[in-house]
Amino acid sequence: MKDDRVYLEHILESIHLIQEWTVTGRDSLSGDARTQAAVLRRLQTLAESTQRVSDALKSRHPEIDWRAIAGFRNVVVHDYLGIDLDLVWRIVERNLPELGQCVESMLQEIQPDSAQ
Repeated sequence: MKDDRVYLEHILESIHLIQEWTVTGRDSLSGDARTQAAVLRRLQTLAESTQRVSDALKSRHPEIDWRAIAGFRNVVVHDYLGIDLDLVWRIVERNLPELGQCVESMLQEIQPDSAQ
């Protein structure tokens, strides 16, 4: 079983990549199918990693809407033809920076060698 650090680092890496790919703004997402696919895939794997973070650590961070993240993952996986790019952009612009800050804090909170 992997420890929480592995999943948190993956979440943070995904956030950084998505931010890098969309740094020029909304048009970078809406105007390029390749960027859309890459961002959606990273959001999917990011959400998958949040589901693998231990319940103990999640319970210490109620400021993160874990259920909403899991719900979005289900939309990406099961309703990929009905994805709302306006919603995706709001997530990229508003939610990911906040999530990134929380994840950085969580990484500082846990010990490097502790299995959660």
